[in-house]
Amino acid sequence: MTTSSASAPANATVLVFLDPAFEDGRVADSSKPQLMATDQGATRGDGIFESLLAVGGQPRKLPRHLARLAGSARTLELDIPAEDAWRKAIGTALREFRAGAPEDGDDEVVVKLIATRGVEGSALPTCWVQASTPPAAGREQRESGIDVILLDRGYDSEVGERAPWLLLGAKTLSYAVNMAALRYAHHQGADDVIFTSSDGRVLEGPTSTVLLAHLETADDGDGGTRTVRRLITPQLDSGILPGTSQGALFAAAKAAGWELGYGPLVPEDLYDADAVWLISSIRLLAPVNHIDGKEIGTADVRRQLTAELNELFATVQ
Repeated sequence: MTTSSASAPANATVLVFLDPAFEDGRVADSSKPQLMATDQGATRGDGIFESLLAVGGQPRKLPRHLARLAGSARTLELDIPAEDAWRKAIGTALREFRAGAPEDGDDEVVVKLIATRGVEGSALPTCWVQASTPPAAGREQRESGIDVILLDRGYDSEVGERAPWLLLGAKTLSYAVNMAALRYAHHQGADDVIFTSSDGRVLEGPTSTVLLAHLETADDGDGGTRTVRRLITPQLDSGILPGTSQGALFAAAKAAGWELGYGPLVPEDLYDADAVWLISSIRLLAPVNHIDGKEIGTADVRRQLTAELNELFATVQ
């Protein structure tokens, strides 16, 4: 059985529910209510999600996102459909969205995969795919950079292992704290946040992974020198979400000769870096201009390294 017929008007959000009665997913009218008021995703934030970018109708890093979705589901003991069902629903959502998009429109599409524990008492998850237009701010920030403040997340760096029920390594729907942190940053005149642990470790952004780069001069073995490029991210065992974009970029950077490193990192490491970025699947690579008012590296070096990494990241599928 195929999808129901409900093509989306230009720039509308497309919703496709994973429904066993529809092989490729059930297209729903996004202008009308679709979620039961008793769904535990709404009442308790009990669910998981992934956000990814599709370019030219092709989802980027889809295997990584599906793998992380499955990992989050296992952590929450949530029974969700298999990968094939998600792939078919994603294909339907993108076809519907692109069919209603203007020919001269932006070819980037935000795709969200969402699964909740479902209506209370039903024991059946509610799962859907959402396709929509990317926020304009994301492209602006990846081009012009961002100003960031450090905020204490209130946990030490070992709490993820000590208290797995906090779900720190899962991408859950419980994002109220993350959004509150972003609002606080905006009130302070900043664009984003880097969380630190109560014992002083660098963690992650509310919706992103932290990267930093160091340039070092080394002996090339022939009496001359060479520039060593090192890309570093915080340790995963500090209770942060594994970044799909960070993982993909690390693989591409390693193939291009970059050295890679994983924390532990402290705020001073950020201040001393030649460049810092917040990387995510939608905004992509956003260079950090200032942290708590202090400039990171120099504008020329930030632009140079950002251009190099963007070129590598563009090869990631």
